[in-house]
Amino acid sequence: MGLFLGLGMAGIVLLAVSLVLDGVLEGVFDGALDGLFDGWLSLPVIAGFVSMLGFTGAIVLGSTGLGPGAATTAGAVAGAGAGWLTWRLSRALMRDGGGDAPHQDDLVGSAGTVVTAIPPSGYGEVLLRLAGQPVKYAATADGPLERGAEVWVTAAPSATSVRVRAVER
Repeated sequence: MGLFLGLGMAGIVLLAVSLVLDGVLEGVFDGALDGLFDGWLSLPVIAGFVSMLGFTGAIVLGSTGLGPGAATTAGAVAGAGAGWLTWRLSRALMRDGGGDAPHQDDLVGSAGTVVTAIPPSGYGEVLLRLAGQPVKYAATADGPLERGAEVWVTAAPSATSVRVRAVER
């Protein structure tokens, strides 16, 4: 029974180590194991297998009259199931990709507000929303625009500046 409980606890410790030292084991072997720890032989999968082997073995050994062989077999089956489930869950989480990062061309056509007045031949500042976040950009316009004016972005000549025109109502 002590061996099975020890395996169960070792699996939980291994899981904690894999969460804290994520990617360190791959770096230790200097690329010799590229891709090996990314799938079914990753530390979380091994930890799930070892902990389920230990805890299931201890439960079977303690609650039934079966011997260590049957407990080991039941633990290995439960461990294989936990390892497979961990592998599938980690693949699903890794596959969850976001969209592309916002680009300056995504600003063209968006509305904003002047926060620093734009002079006739110079830069002011406008507040725009990029990917839902408020961002300030340097802005130029054909004519002067006062603070608080609503504007449309007509061009994005650089990553930090835009060309705007006043919204006409």
